[in-house]
Amino acid sequence: MNKTELKKKVAKKATKKTAKKTASKKKVFGPDVYQRDEHGLLKNIDYHFNEDGSVDWRAMIKPEFLYPNKGWFDMRGQPTPTSTEGLKDNQLLIMLGGIKELARLRGFHGVSFQVQNVDDGYVTALCIIDWIGNYESGSKDYNGNYTTVNYQDVANATLENTDSFCEKFLETIACNRAFVRCVRNFLNIHIVGADEIDKSNNRTEPSSKSSTPSSNVPITPSALLETKVKASHGVNSWDDFKELLRGLWKEEKYVNESVKDWDSFSDIPAKEARKLISIISK
Repeated sequence: MNKTELKKKVAKKATKKTAKKTASKKKVFGPDVYQRDEHGLLKNIDYHFNEDGSVDWRAMIKPEFLYPNKGWFDMRGQPTPTSTEGLKDNQLLIMLGGIKELARLRGFHGVSFQVQNVDDGYVTALCIIDWIGNYESGSKDYNGNYTTVNYQDVANATLENTDSFCEKFLETIACNRAFVRCVRNFLNIHIVGADEIDKSNNRTEPSSKSSTPSSNVPITPSALLETKVKASHGVNSWDDFKELLRGLWKEEKYVNESVKDWDSFSDIPAKEARKLISIISK
């Protein structure tokens, strides 16, 4: 056997060996990898933790989902950095993709929205997320399983805080904003979502639609609650609203001892206003 024939024989054996090894390699099956442990955490993810043992969700944001907040630097007459390195949370924005990634890592049973067209050119959205229970939530059922955690937040989209492109998709923008706010507030993320910021400075031309004057537009949860009960429950005064609260109390849908200290809608804490919006929307 000459050298040429010997080389061909060796090469042929090597090829067969490689092919056999490739064929015997086990294919990765998603459900075997994507599993959560007894604490509610994904087994295939390296988590970052705070000193108190809770998950540091801020540290779980991938760098590619962050970028400098141009508006923050423009307001101070400073050039916008080309990198996020060294920037504080209030100097950053997080993309919607980053928020979705965080929600996936934390885990949820479902996401729902309640959208309301308050007025022409003004839309509100309530985002409700049923998060899976984990060791951070703590509460367990009789079987020892972590119970679902319900969290919700509200946002709006108007002709005054969107650009000329987004004015055609106010419902979508409001839902995105509410989702971003709901996720990051629940996970204690202090970086504002890119979808949350006022984009009216990017408007290329005045809107052809008539919008509600900014002084009349409800921008707080308590103002949104007032608008909603007036529109859907015929509430025309504070006394009418107190009657509504009494009814909710009797039905055990909303029980709160602090109600006696409220003298107007503006006295209602934001957290309680959001709860009431959710209750009366059902």
